Amino acid sequence: MAAIVVSLASSSCRSLSTLHVPSTTYSVFTKSQSFPLLGLSLGVLPSLRSQVGGKRMGHVLAQANLGLTQPNNVEPSKISFAAKEIDLVEWKGDILVVAVTEKDLTKDESSKFQNSILKKLDTHLGGLLSEASLEEDFTGKAGQTTILRLPGLGSKRVGLIGVGKSSSSTSAYRSLGEAVAAAAKAAQASNVAIVLASPDELSAESKLTIASAIVSGTVLGTFEDSRFKSDSKKPSLKSVDIVGLGTGYELEKKLKYAENVCSGVILGKELVNAPPNVLTPAVLAEEASKIASTYSDVLSATILDEERCVELKMGSYLAVAAASANPPHFIHLCYKPPNGQVKMKLALVGKGLTFDSGGYNIKTGPGCLIELMKFDMGGSAAVLGAAKALGQIKPEGVEVHFIVAACENMISGTGMRPGDIVTASNGKTIEVNNTDAEGRLTLADALVYACNQGVDKIVDLATLTGACIIALGPTIAGVFTPSDDLAKEVVSASEAAGEKLWRMPMEESYWDSMKSGVADMVNTGGRAGGAITAALFLKQFVDEKVQWMHIDLAGPVWNDKKKGATGFGVSTLVEWVMQNTSAS
Repeated sequence: MAAIVVSLASSSCRSLSTLHVPSTTYSVFTKSQSFPLLGLSLGVLPSLRSQVGGKRMGHVLAQANLGLTQPNNVEPSKISFAAKEIDLVEWKGDILVVAVTEKDLTKDESSKFQNSILKKLDTHLGGLLSEASLEEDFTGKAGQTTILRLPGLGSKRVGLIGVGKSSSSTSAYRSLGEAVAAAAKAAQASNVAIVLASPDELSAESKLTIASAIVSGTVLGTFEDSRFKSDSKKPSLKSVDIVGLGTGYELEKKLKYAENVCSGVILGKELVNAPPNVLTPAVLAEEASKIASTYSDVLSATILDEERCVELKMGSYLAVAAASANPPHFIHLCYKPPNGQVKMKLALVGKGLTFDSGGYNIKTGPGCLIELMKFDMGGSAAVLGAAKALGQIKPEGVEVHFIVAACENMISGTGMRPGDIVTASNGKTIEVNNTDAEGRLTLADALVYACNQGVDKIVDLATLTGACIIALGPTIAGVFTPSDDLAKEVVSASEAAGEKLWRMPMEESYWDSMKSGVADMVNTGGRAGGAITAALFLKQFVDEKVQWMHIDLAGPVWNDKKKGATGFGVSTLVEWVMQNTSAS
């Protein structure tokens, strides 16, 4: 596929066929090199020297494949899920998993299970299951797992996995799915059956939610990003039967929805995991265009090149990009429902710094995380992951704009300096007192652009501040919004999605620290309340008529223990869009 995705496009939604490269844009043009990335065949754009008004913008020819690194072509694993109502002792396969609460493991005076499902299995096994649970000190606590190879059933192994105290939370059953994936990997199992020990106590709606969470946990637990490893193994798990939670169209629809969301989460993980010498702003733009091309019945792509961004007066965004040899690419995907009827317009805006050096305020010292600054585009990964999922789900009644101002924050003679004053596309001026507070500068122009699409609501996502990590730790994202209604909507969506958000205050009095003597504002305040002042800065670029929320996901975007991306935000965004669909 041709690697060129740049166009001098307008801000309206346009089809992918409108994307083109004006011949005057490039002074250096070479044939693109294609290679597989993120499960797709990507082309690497050559770098460019942009001529705007006869003046060179400072870009030089860059090595698109710096370090000679190319991702391996890893075939995505596919697991088939089926909802069944069958006799457990007759099921044939590799592992039969029983999800148990602490209550389910209650035994009588003869040390036999009282739970009917466990009792039936134990009887067929001659009491070995109850004996093993005692010897293993298995109590059903969340995360506890015991896998036994026992004769007497159609399955080769029987596993007990704890879900805690009568839990019906999304996260508990997502963790169950992850534990099933781990057990399957350890046993090299290709097929698994999952049953809850006490399904009769659950409502029909709870069964749908639990089945969906199990699918999500299993798919994401099976996923392993091995594109950049010289040797990798394919997952063995091929099929999962979910037993005892019902059958029928509604359940099948719910399972398919979970699989679609997971495909978006996995894309988000792959984007964040990809190294910055591979995932440049140009490649991120191409990945976005490929999503639109794949789901062209509902998605269109507009990629603005540097010259077009100059015309739109995006001085804040372009100042951040000025030092990099990799030129900026402003990404705009637009989703329109199949029937064409739109009752609600939404925008999802993601920070897209494919690498952040800190600029002249370069990141130095322990804890600066410069080695992880490939994850500074985690907001854009969430937005594009949501676009992929929604392209498959195809909700009605809602139009969604996916917007990313992609670039790198580097250092060169053309770079933004502390003390510079930049002008955003809404005319407001910003004194740059810290070049490492660059994400908000790119988001400023992205938010103005989003408001110009005529949307009703905006959610932006960004790995914006270390202050938010200090405040909320590594697993909770901070949310900032003046709108109580929007806060309720998004927090409700996050709870359904199993992701953790915490609403933070928008303390207007803190804005005093953001005032400049020579411009409308500075881009950073003091250390105290840094996440709050960052949100107050973004607010200056949002139309007062538009409901807006900022999500700072600097903590949960990355799992340090697993040394990989989490895909955080995708599930919540998709759920929020779907809630607006039903509300419309």
